[in-house]
Amino acid sequence: MPQHRQLTPAAPWVEVVVSDEDWDGADPALLRTFLAQLVWIRAFEQHVLDLSGAGLIHGPAHSSIGQEGGAVGSVLALTSRDSVNGSHRGHHQFLAKALHHVEPDGMDPLAGPSDAVRDVLLRTLAEIAGLDRGWSHGRGGSMHLQWKAAGAMGTNAIVGGGVPQAAGFAFAHQRAGTDAVSVTYFGDGAVNIGSTLETMNLAGAWALPVCFFIENNRYAVSTSVEEATAEPRLSARGLGFNLASWKVDGQDPLAVHLAMSEAVEHMRAGRGSTVVEVDTYRFFHQNGGFAGSAFGYRDKEEEKEWRRRDPLTITSAHLERLGLLGEGDADRALAQARAVMEEISEVLLEPVPGGKPGQRRIRAEEWPDPAWVDVGVRGDLSEMDDARVVPAEGHAVPVQEMKLVESIAAVLGRRMETDEGVVVMGEDVHRLNGGTNGATRGLAERFPDRILGTPISENAFTGLACGVALDGRFTPVVEFMYADFMWVAADQLFNQVARARHMYGGDGPVPLVLRSKVAMGTGYGSQHSMDPAGILATSAGWRIVAPTTPYDYVGLMNTALRCQDPVVVLEHVDLYNAVGPGPVDDLDYCLPVGKAAIRREGKDATILTYLGMVPFVLEAVEEFAEVDAEVIDLRWLDRASIDWDTIEASITKTNQVMIAEQGAVGTSYGGWLADEIHRRFFDLLDAPVRRVTGAEASPSISKVLERAAIAQKDEVIAELTEIARY
Repeated sequence: MPQHRQLTPAAPWVEVVVSDEDWDGADPALLRTFLAQLVWIRAFEQHVLDLSGAGLIHGPAHSSIGQEGGAVGSVLALTSRDSVNGSHRGHHQFLAKALHHVEPDGMDPLAGPSDAVRDVLLRTLAEIAGLDRGWSHGRGGSMHLQWKAAGAMGTNAIVGGGVPQAAGFAFAHQRAGTDAVSVTYFGDGAVNIGSTLETMNLAGAWALPVCFFIENNRYAVSTSVEEATAEPRLSARGLGFNLASWKVDGQDPLAVHLAMSEAVEHMRAGRGSTVVEVDTYRFFHQNGGFAGSAFGYRDKEEEKEWRRRDPLTITSAHLERLGLLGEGDADRALAQARAVMEEISEVLLEPVPGGKPGQRRIRAEEWPDPAWVDVGVRGDLSEMDDARVVPAEGHAVPVQEMKLVESIAAVLGRRMETDEGVVVMGEDVHRLNGGTNGATRGLAERFPDRILGTPISENAFTGLACGVALDGRFTPVVEFMYADFMWVAADQLFNQVARARHMYGGDGPVPLVLRSKVAMGTGYGSQHSMDPAGILATSAGWRIVAPTTPYDYVGLMNTALRCQDPVVVLEHVDLYNAVGPGPVDDLDYCLPVGKAAIRREGKDATILTYLGMVPFVLEAVEEFAEVDAEVIDLRWLDRASIDWDTIEASITKTNQVMIAEQGAVGTSYGGWLADEIHRRFFDLLDAPVRRVTGAEASPSISKVLERAAIAQKDEVIAELTEIARY
């Protein structure tokens, strides 16, 4: 018979339970601060529900009423240097962090609010109402609260979407040599999502000082935790990744505080990531002011039982027992806080003329200016003011023949020499003599702690890089082995990185560079061959560059690394080993944003192309001499950076346009570009814009079918032939 040996987890997993003796021994000032924060957060949340019920909150109101104990108990174990982020139900976490920032020495529940506390409450309420004086000028609203000065790095509407970013904040704290920590708050629903589990693994592997704080409120909307998982003790997730884990009663602020203090001490001592699970309960439904029982997924007895364990009731009872609070003082404190919230509302609201008694509306002057709608999608590029930007045409430095892949390692190495904040991460970038294509050759030996091989978890390390970028002290360079893997990290790329600047008010930099290769023509099939330019171009916030020569690669990468917006640098496998002009010894110049390159002048037609299609177009034009075509290498592909001046000058001369690209027609870049050209330059065109693309299907493994699925020289010649016929 085989032997069975019981295995035990390597990480500790404990439940923290407190007694009256623990309350008796706690610092009275801490206990009074517990209640003060609980009172202000409860009054605030109830006021938001009141305004929502009156139709004055546009969008959802995800109340945290009932869950405040976990936020208050945990935040008071932190400092302003520590970072937090949270989920769509994050008002309580945000307020706890902000109040602790402005009142670091504690609060008294019976004292009136300081001007700083009033300002926090006013700006938070304004943000939730979508008003200009809010933290993000109303753009973030209820689900996207950010105040970076307080260490509140942003709540997030995507379940689990903010978790990887918290690992990025922790990475930045650790890399900067501080003992600051990061806490990411999320619920029982997010525990089972890939980005959370990927990040737990990555954070554990890199021993990052990040706490995964699970608010187990038992229901993800209406699905119970027992329905969603076979292990409803959610802190058990930490054991699989060797993370020290705590479980605690979330309705007891002192119990949470003691458990969190242990977790923080563990992280500050450099012992790695932690998990803290608090058992808690939201008193209302997922959204709005009705109880969950009104929707049939939980019963009134359950709700009554949890309401008897209200964190305000528990805390005030202990304070009364200890003589720190008189009878009725807790009720008076809450009534005072609610009255202050009414006063604060008067700043934002006014009576409706001719309306019913008590009917109010938002003051007109509080709304943001509608003209501001797109401001801040990306920055103003003022960071380029002192850059050494060379002319877009020609070669401004001595050049020699070299392979494009050699220029990648060269320019990254140079920037890592001159800027200690640049870190490179991706799968296998630290091995194989420069990754799978040699793009980081020699860099791991020169910068062993800054060329970071990651687990296969694109969502996690892309989100981590987003957090690093939001922190602002470092510039992450992320490599995706193939562009198709962008779909794996789609939430982080499109919902997070691309939208972060605009969503949080428009003035917060997101300096992140993503390198990814296009591999069609290499036989890697449908899931390793995508050209993502068309998809990326639909996502406002990303800048997109597509270098075709070593000289361009160096100049464009330098610009990308200086840019304070996220930049995708697309690379084509066909170009890696192609020889072209590259800098002899100058790796410090920048090519300007938004400037294309005319690769061939002509008078009969304008061909717009990019990346690996450029050489095929040039070959086709030389071979088919009947059409004297002007070939423009776009270089910059995002909507904000297209070189419309060069395009217009060329169309004015040729009156015809062809857009040539390799990839599938359904995800093509040329679709939106053709539409824009028709709108801008209709009067200059003698014919509709012509397009050369691949087929509808993605490339297959078969060499014959792959060739049939993509465009190259022959397809361009076929279109030139059609031009010549008319």
